[in-house]
Amino acid sequence: MPVITLPDGSSRQFDNAITVYDVAADIGAGLAKATLAGVVDGREVDASYSIESDAELRIITSRDDQALEILRHSTAHLLAQAVQQLFPGTQVTIGPTVEDGFYYDFASDHNFSLEDLEKIEAKMQALVADDLPVSRLVYSREQAVEMFRDMGEHYKVEIIEALLEGEEISVYQQGDWMDLCRGPHVPSTGKLGAFKLTKVAGAYWRGDANNQQLQRIYGTAWSSPKELKAYLNRIAEAEKRDHRKIGRKLGLFHFADDAPGSVFWHPKGWTLFRELLEYMRGRQDAAGYVEVNTPDVMDRSLWETSGHWFNYRENMFSTQTEDERIFALKPMNCPGSVSMFAQGLKSYRDLPLRMAEFGKVHRYEPSGALHGLMRVRHFTQDDAHIYCTEAQMEQECIDVVALVLNIYKDFGFEDVVIKLSTRPENRIGSDEVWDKLEGALSNALDVMGLDYVLFPGEGAFYGPKLEFVLRDAIGRDWQCGTLQVDMNLPERFDITYVDEDGNRDKRPVMLHRALFGSLERFIGILIEHFEGNFPVWLAPQQAVVVNITDKQSNYAEDVVSTLKAQGLRVATDLRNEKVGFKIREAELSKLPYVLVVGEKEREAGTVAVRGRHGADLGVMSVADFGAHLQTEIANKSVVNKTA
Repeated sequence: MPVITLPDGSSRQFDNAITVYDVAADIGAGLAKATLAGVVDGREVDASYSIESDAELRIITSRDDQALEILRHSTAHLLAQAVQQLFPGTQVTIGPTVEDGFYYDFASDHNFSLEDLEKIEAKMQALVADDLPVSRLVYSREQAVEMFRDMGEHYKVEIIEALLEGEEISVYQQGDWMDLCRGPHVPSTGKLGAFKLTKVAGAYWRGDANNQQLQRIYGTAWSSPKELKAYLNRIAEAEKRDHRKIGRKLGLFHFADDAPGSVFWHPKGWTLFRELLEYMRGRQDAAGYVEVNTPDVMDRSLWETSGHWFNYRENMFSTQTEDERIFALKPMNCPGSVSMFAQGLKSYRDLPLRMAEFGKVHRYEPSGALHGLMRVRHFTQDDAHIYCTEAQMEQECIDVVALVLNIYKDFGFEDVVIKLSTRPENRIGSDEVWDKLEGALSNALDVMGLDYVLFPGEGAFYGPKLEFVLRDAIGRDWQCGTLQVDMNLPERFDITYVDEDGNRDKRPVMLHRALFGSLERFIGILIEHFEGNFPVWLAPQQAVVVNITDKQSNYAEDVVSTLKAQGLRVATDLRNEKVGFKIREAELSKLPYVLVVGEKEREAGTVAVRGRHGADLGVMSVADFGAHLQTEIANKSVVNKTA
């Protein structure tokens, strides 16, 4: 007679074992209809799962966060069933969920096209209309191998044979189709429907390029058609904002096969890069940092001491010299910083010592993972390493968090999620040390009254970390800044300071901190966030002066000279084109201001000012416009409020 305890604390007693679905039906017909799965004593299960003893139960409906994972996994099975019905002889491999959707890898003689996706989608919708019941079946390892071998599913056989002997194998069946899976899944195909297939790509079996190439079909699935539509609109908006397209259009940068994963910065793009760098340099100077610079190439022994050679070697570029010394391009700035700290005797009076470096780092990323500015092999970090006493550690964490949140506001990012990642399985250092480090980060956030999300086991191998996730203009999340606390590298490098009692063997705590993260990636995020319409203080070019006829050419150049003398980024457009054409070109180049000069303006020493999107701001003297621009820049306005 199981007693079922529900989330509100109420309980219900039943005479016999009962399924999750039947409990929902006992509560109400509406809940039964909405039931997708359940959570029994903390474990996700199917709606058909039988509860035989006292248990805590939570019903999962489409309103629950966990529902999306189940819906997407079930839709992946729906995709596989549709593909095999339309293209007999196709073998299915794996079909996991991913962020915002799912994919399934297929081995097929047929080359899937975008046109095929429409046919597959239609077949999937037909299977939804059939409302096929989904059931879970359990087989022994041997039975499952025999069954899938008979079906010609050789990839499934390989998966099963890799499992431990004696392990039970669960299979999900819908109609006459079945697939290996742990579940849970929706009760029937009729629970699905808000999905869209998005693209076809290549993939290798088990991710190994030495294995057979497969075809991967991606899709997205949501709890309702409304959510699906909102997502597709968001994707369309993201496509418009693609930083690679805007970067080409605005002449900011390019990539080439001569240097895969490395950026060729054009003058306007490099101006943007330098503005970001100088902005951060100013903020760090004001916060008590000193700036240093360390070598790009260092001996293997340094990376062995830091632990990177053993924990990160596959991502490092290295080379061997004639004398058989092995050197590596630095993937991190930390060892160089520690080497800098080790030069000369340090006292407690020197701490906290905040050393910043705009360090160029190189990391091997597979060619398939490279993605514009977002994923590169060569990039610049706004790195800093803070050396402090244990007593100073928590306050330094507080100061870093306050600084990063304040900096993000200058770029219009006020919705920031903080993630706390704690000790991973593969780590260096004692549990006692990790307790101190994790406590410093969590205490700092508690003191500041900031919420955070805990990610157990996701810390770096040398210390726990905070990650700062920004939400952009169209609701996408980007992980940018990090803060890590570390007592392990100081020990591995044997760095010390002299304490108040004259002891020379005191270990400093080391804080690793990057606020933009990668300047390249942050620029990519900014391009997409602003859709290329950078705030005036950041815009590579802040205004263009256009003349109506050649008579105003000299005056236009005088205006530019006057404004440039004030440190403003202004240019002329004196081409023999109609003024309307030049204004339109400037707007397409997303310039904050267009200054039109005709005979009236030349004679009066003024400019006719146009803001973004064609806003007419009237006629101003050159001095007044310069003052207006200087004020907007000084205020770090996120948007051109006058436009």
